[in-house]
Amino acid sequence: MFELVKAGGWLMAPIILCSVIAVGIILERFWALQTRKVIPKHLVATIWHWVKEGQLERSKIDEISKQSALGKILAAGLNNRNKDRDRIKESIEETGRKVVHEMERFLNTLGTIASISPLLGLLGTVIGMIKVFSVITAEGVGNAAPLAGGISQALITTAAGLSVAIIALMFYRYFRGRVDELVVQMEEEAIKMVDVLNNNRHIVNAKDETEKAA
Repeated sequence: MFELVKAGGWLMAPIILCSVIAVGIILERFWALQTRKVIPKHLVATIWHWVKEGQLERSKIDEISKQSALGKILAAGLNNRNKDRDRIKESIEETGRKVVHEMERFLNTLGTIASISPLLGLLGTVIGMIKVFSVITAEGVGNAAPLAGGISQALITTAAGLSVAIIALMFYRYFRGRVDELVVQMEEEAIKMVDVLNNNRHIVNAKDETEKAA
């Protein structure tokens, strides 16, 4: 393996660096975008229970906000639960944009690696072919060893660059789709919570009107 890297020339260094960064991003995003970490089960049901029992306190809202991406979005709505439905939805959408930005963290870097890796390989190809033609110009085609060195550099860097680019692009597309899928699920959960808060307000208002009439 070391001999292949050495034969590829100095351009193998940035290609290898890109591969290391890409692997790090892929592992980090796999960890960060787990469903249980982004959208905990029964979170809306728990909030509904707290609202119904009058147990929704500031400390619990802060705890929800720190636990998950969905928690941050729902906490924004809970902090505005005494306001009208439109204001609750607006606060959720504002926080949602920030949360989505956090979920897409490092994906642009991964996409950039997918774009530049084959270019680095192509540059290695060009440099290798320049060496080949320089040898041909200086010594002719009789000496095969220098020619083989330039050709091997061209092929190795191209293969390495394409390998890194294929893997990076594949996971870039996967994580983009994963984020979109999670966003849709979070929107559904947020709508459920807005309905919960709205229904609770109607119940409270009806109870107050009944008490006044009595």
